[in-house]
Amino acid sequence: MLGWPPDGPTLRLDYRRFAYAGKFVVTNTGKAVAREPGGSLPPVDDERPFEGDWDRDVVAAAAFNADRTDASALWIRYVTVRDDRRGEGIGPRLVAAVVEAAGERGYDLLRIAVNNPFAYEALHRAGFAWTGRETGVAELVLERPVGAPAETDAATYQAGLDAFRDRDRGEPEASFLADRAGSDPPEATRDDR
Repeated sequence: MLGWPPDGPTLRLDYRRFAYAGKFVVTNTGKAVAREPGGSLPPVDDERPFEGDWDRDVVAAAAFNADRTDASALWIRYVTVRDDRRGEGIGPRLVAAVVEAAGERGYDLLRIAVNNPFAYEALHRAGFAWTGRETGVAELVLERPVGAPAETDAATYQAGLDAFRDRDRGEPEASFLADRAGSDPPEATRDDR
């Protein structure tokens, strides 16, 4: 955990390796990271040139802030995993660590909005479940309580996947969705930091 708002921690993620890299430069969200074993983040030096001066040991990052309408809830705004480490379960484990830290700070509920089926699946592995709600930009809203994974069932899980199936999806998303037709939700991943 790098810090909570209003601490304003920032990350300099390589935009070529991380989706949403620019979202981690802002100071209005808290940040958590997964790093290469033995790695450490360099101290922030605003005088250093940005181009090519990346936080190289980071393999995944999450940004979060309090829900403005519900003091008991924390929104996870962005989760990103370095392109060469995707599919290893790092994202769900990082989110599980954020859930644990949120509970220690007194939050009861976490929310996240996802815009693709890969994130939807990863967040189910982190104990989230689809609420049946979407944002105004067609993201699916998922939630989980702090103390245990959200309860979900195959019908609700599949309804969320159907929301993605109803959109014009190319590859590899179309194959991913076809592979999961009729399946149960994935089991929640333990936090094995």
